[in-house]
This record gives sequence, structure tokens and C-alpha cells, in this order.
Amino acid sequence: MSPETSDSERPQPRPAPTGHPAPDAPTTGPAGAPPHPAEPAPNAAPAPNAAPPAAPAPDAAPASIATPTPGVAPAGAADPFAAPDPYPAGAVPWWWEQRAAPPEPPGGRRRAARAGLVAFGALTVLGAPLGLLWATVAPATPVVKTAQGAVYAQPQPEQPVAADGWFSLLGLGFGILAAVALWLLLRRTRGPGPLVGGTAGGLGAALVAWQLGRRLGLSTYDRLLASAPPGTAFTKPADLRAGGIDWFHGVLPYPHGNLLLPAFGLAVTYTLLAGWSRWPSLRPEPEPGGLSSVPVAGPPAPTAAPEPPGPGAAGPSPG
Repeated sequence: MSPETSDSERPQPRPAPTGHPAPDAPTTGPAGAPPHPAEPAPNAAPAPNAAPPAAPAPDAAPASIATPTPGVAPAGAADPFAAPDPYPAGAVPWWWEQRAAPPEPPGGRRRAARAGLVAFGALTVLGAPLGLLWATVAPATPVVKTAQGAVYAQPQPEQPVAADGWFSLLGLGFGILAAVALWLLLRRTRGPGPLVGGTAGGLGAALVAWQLGRRLGLSTYDRLLASAPPGTAFTKPADLRAGGIDWFHGVLPYPHGNLLLPAFGLAVTYTLLAGWSRWPSLRPEPEPGGLSSVPVAGPPAPTAAPEPPGPGAAGPSPG
């Protein structure tokens, strides 16, 4: 066809069949949607100047997968080397649970007051053997009779200091042992009653021990002081110089010094025992969960297997 051919004589393009879009015309979607690009022909060759598609980097990770950091566990993942938690969330061991004290039984206050009175009376009576022991171990002080009375045979005797020291040691030990005894013997009424009664009983025991110990041999000392000629040497019974009883405004007596050591040792020891008690009420209670200290019998031991017969033993007779 020459260039001089007119447009009317040129052949017109054949219209596409009905129902199929033209191969080079973009397909359209629903109303208002952008047209879809035309699909390339199956055997179409790429353009000569088109750049080849870029190949993915060999070490590149997909964008949707996070790159793990060496030595760091991913977020939300469990640590395989972590020790298992023995107590799950919200669970605590039984020995850490704050258990409420059981209700006080009827008549509990009367029993506690009665226990305090018993502790006071028993400890006060035990002050008598304490005084006898103190008078036995404490040394007597040597003195000499003069016209003005009795004077120390030595300028600075050590016996009065030793008497104070022995009373302090014996009184403190007495208070500690008394507290342990009250804690064990009055276990059903542990609390303020035995503590107050025992503390008062410790003070009463100290007064009884002091007065009893100092009076042992005091009559002999008074007799020699009154009738012995000057220059006579004898001994004075043990007495306290670091403790005693004074009067508050001449009306109210109050003890002081090492007379307070038995009561002090008892109160401190009893308080420490109460502080380390495993029961809120200080009284023995059943263990939680039905635990018991009674040993439980295990399964019976298996019976021993019979020994095989010897080489010369006869086998069982046929039935």
C-alpha cells in the first residue's frame, strides 16, 4: 500500500468479538474503579532497553520476620534455660501464709489470769532455794571488832563484789530457765497472762532470795558484834551493794540494781520465744493441709523370692 492511498481506501481494524475486550485495551472493573492493566502476551519478548528485575539479596530477611539477636530471647518467648517457678502466680508456700488466729475459747481470759497467778506464786516460792544457793556460793567478808564496831579486815576486800556478781549471774540464769519452763508447761495458756505473772514472780523470787541469803548467819554476826571483845576477827554474811530497795518520796518502795535481773531475763526470754513461735495464737495448732508429725505406715515390703533348688535336688513329682 503506497503512501498516496487515501484513508477511505485503507482497511479498517477488525472489531473485537462480543464479550471479549480488545487485546491492547485495558479492562475495566466496576464503576468508579481504576482500569486494570492489560495482561502481557504469552510470547511477548521483553523490551531491548528494559532493565532486568533485581534479584533479592542472599542475606536479606523477609520484612514480616524479625531478625533474632544472638544471646537475646525473642519477645514473648520462654527462656529454655530458666528454672521453673515452684510457686505459680498467686501461690505462696504454706509457711508464708498469713493465717488468722483461731477464736479464743470460752473462759480463755480467766484461764490466762489463773496461769499468771500460778506463775507468780511458783516463782516466788522458788526464790527460797535460789537464796540458799547464793548464800552457799557467795563468800563471806572477814571483819574485825573495834571499839567503834566492825571494820573490814582488808583495806579493799573483794568479797562484797563477788557476792554481787554471784547474785547477778544466778538471778539472770534463774529468769531464763523460768521463762523456758513457763513456755513449755503452760503451753495452752501462752500469752500476756504467764508473761506478766512470771515477770512479777521473778521480782518476787529476787526479793526472797536476797532476804533469805543475807539472813543466813546474820544472827551469829550480830551476837559477835555485840559481845566480842575488840580485836576479834569473824565474818559478815553476803549482802548486796549493787541492788536493794529504795523509797519514792518516802512512800512507795521500788527495787533497783541486780534485784531486777531475774524479772528482766524472764521477760526477754519469754518475748523471744513468742516472737519465734510458728503459731499466731502461740498455742499449738493443727498443721494446714492435714499434715501430721505421726509417721505413716508405708506399703508392705515385697516377699523374698524362693531360692532355686540345688543341682542334686529332686524336682516335683508329676501329678
